[in-house]
This record gives sequence, structure tokens and C-alpha cells, in this order.
Amino acid sequence: MSLKSSNKTDVNTTELIISIDPETFEAAVEREYQRQKKNIQIKGFRRGKVSRKLAEREFGEGAFYEGAINALLGPELDAAVNETGLQLVDRPNVEVTSIDKENGVEIKAVCVTKPVIEITDYKGIKASKNVKEITDEDIDAQINIIRKKNARIVSVDDRAAKEGDEVIIDFEGFFGDEAFEGGKGEDHPLVLGSGQFIPGFEDQIVGHNIGDEFDVNVTFPEDYQMADYAGKAAVFKTKLKAISFEELPEINDDLIKDATDFETVDEYRADIKAKLEDAAVKQADADFENSIINSIIEKVDAPIPNVMFEQRIDSLMRAFDQQLQSQGMSLKLYSQYTGMDADALRETYRDRAVSEVKLRLALEKVAELENIEVTPDEINNGLADLAAANNVDVETIKRFIPLNDYIEDLKVQKAIDLIKENAVIEDAPAEKAE
Repeated sequence: MSLKSSNKTDVNTTELIISIDPETFEAAVEREYQRQKKNIQIKGFRRGKVSRKLAEREFGEGAFYEGAINALLGPELDAAVNETGLQLVDRPNVEVTSIDKENGVEIKAVCVTKPVIEITDYKGIKASKNVKEITDEDIDAQINIIRKKNARIVSVDDRAAKEGDEVIIDFEGFFGDEAFEGGKGEDHPLVLGSGQFIPGFEDQIVGHNIGDEFDVNVTFPEDYQMADYAGKAAVFKTKLKAISFEELPEINDDLIKDATDFETVDEYRADIKAKLEDAAVKQADADFENSIINSIIEKVDAPIPNVMFEQRIDSLMRAFDQQLQSQGMSLKLYSQYTGMDADALRETYRDRAVSEVKLRLALEKVAELENIEVTPDEINNGLADLAAANNVDVETIKRFIPLNDYIEDLKVQKAIDLIKENAVIEDAPAEKAE
């Protein structure tokens, strides 16, 4: 094999011309004949006893060319790519431009290459880091979860329904004098003020007593999911059958003892505050990192081959499919439920894929500029953590994770850490912080 030429024909595209000498090609053709020999049959000859010369006379001189070229193509192409030092992001588009016994084979390979990224000013990026102040209201909201879990339902028969009550109703919807599909319900529970029904429906139940039968007049929203109903006025014949409300217990030490592992309200409030403060710090850290990451992504403006985005979308789709399967569902069934075909679902991942590809390229460039390396201990410790997390041994992890890719992942993480360490924390405007 010899690489005759390497020419950049477009942005991120290089055309290679590769020649395979006659001797190498002839040896490959002979190997292909020997591979197929046992299955060759010509009238008058036993299967497997047909000579190559006879087979080529019967089926044509090029009878074994395709198999021979396919066998040579992988290693020959790999050797040519290694010689040029190109980093490919997709399988090359290969075309055999000439082939014969005397001159060998000439192949044209159009290669899509990894883009060259230029990135500057990745140190000193400014980003806000605001830790939310935990208030008594925040703590009360958490305590109310305990109250709701220990609430009791009280039936009401001596007053009209009011917002916040849960009512039981029968209803049937009409357009004019004609009942419409899906507009009927019996013994339906509804919390007034929950917004479960069409706007205006729940408001018209407030003030009614058990046993009342009345009309509820509403208009379906213009953006209602059922197009035939959108914007139409409707009347719901309604009967109120029951009223109840949720009675929350008083917060005191007895409730806290019964419902938690704490002895007093004060102890429980202190624990809630500590946990909320810890969560607020973690959220601030995450927001800070996301802001820095977005700044890095915005710095990438080099043209990127679309195939890299498509490959990332493929990866995200596979991960989503695996998640669905773990929940007993398939991608096909999900599409049926949502009415979203595979192409539409892919598009929902496009923005994310574009951001992730740009970020990866930027961080790889930072790792290169900073000469970031990883030590054998860092590699081994990381693999050990992965093995432990997946309940397998390290050797099993190594079989499933390409080591070079894993090392690049560690370098990229170090690049993120370097950028964060050199970022500048600035105060956000008061409104933004809130």
C-alpha cells in the first residue's frame, strides 16, 4: 500500500488517494479464491475442485475482486489514516477508482475529520454564585409535608363548598343540546382550586351545598388539546354529592415524636434548616458551574461536522431507550403514547447534542493547551470506583470501557476543574439572585 496523496477538499474534509500494489492485490485475490473455493461449483466438476483460472473464466476475471478489496480495505485505510495523522469522526466514504491485475488498485477515501478548535480566555470567566438564604417560610413548607401526611379527612354536611375543599360530583357536558364524548363523569373527586378542570369550572361549584344540581357554564381554551373542542362554549350539568376537607394537625412535640426521629419541634426545624442550607450551597455550586460551562460553549465558533451532532443524538437516544426498557416500556410504545415519531424525538435532543459536542471539543482543547495528564493512580482509582458502583471487578470494567476514551474523560474533567478554579465569582443583581 502507498498513500499517493492527501488533499484537504473542504472544511473538516480530506480526500486520500491510496494505491495497492499488484503483488499485494494478487495475494488478496488468491486468498479470497481459497476462501470461496469449497462452495464453487461448475457443471462437470465436483464442488470445491474448480481451479481459480477456470472459475475466473466462468464467472469473470473480477469474480474475487470485491472480496479481496474488502479484506484489504480496513488495514490499508487504517495505515493511510495513521500516516496522515488525521483524526476521523466518521467512517470514510470509499470509492474504488481503478482496478486491474497489472496496476493493482486505486482507492479514493473522503474523510470527515475532527474540527480544529481555537479557544481563549477560558481562565477568569465571571459567573454568579448566590446561595439562597433559608427562611422560616422554607422550613414551614417542609414541616407542612409532615402535617399533610398526618392529616385527617373531615366530611362536611352543614355548609357550602369553598375553595380548598374536596368535592364529589357527577357531571355531563353538552354543546347546545348534544352531549359530547369524554364530558361525563360520576363520583368524580375534585379539589376546588386545584386547576384540574377547565378554567371557571371549579369556581362555579364554590357556594353550592350537598345535593345541589346546577349548570356550570365554561368555554374551552383556544389551545385545548382536542382541536374540535377548542374555543367552544359548553354547559356541564352538575350534581354536588359530597364535601370534605383536609384537617392538618397542630405542630407540636408529640407530632414530631410520632412522625420523625426527633424529639422536639426545635430539633426538627434545626435539622430541616441544615439540610436546606446544604442543598442551597450545592444548587449554587451547580448553577455556578453551569454558567461557566455555557460561557465555554459560547466560545466555540468553529464549523463542526454535522455527523458529530447526529452521533451524539444517537447516543442520547440509546440511553433513553435503555431507560424506557428498565421501566418496562419500549421506544416504539413511547412514540405511540406521545404521538412523536423517531425523527421528532431526535429533534428534541438536538440542542443538547450541539451543546455537549461543543463543550467536549472545547475541554479537550483546554486539556491540550494546559498539557493536562492523568497518573496511573488516578486511572486505577477511577476504574476501581466504577467497578464498585457497578458491582463488578476492575478487569470487567476494562473490557467494557475503552481505556483511551476513559483517560480522555479524566483529562476533560480536569479541564473543567481548572476552569472552575480560575473562574471569578461575581455578585448577581438582587432580582436575579432572588
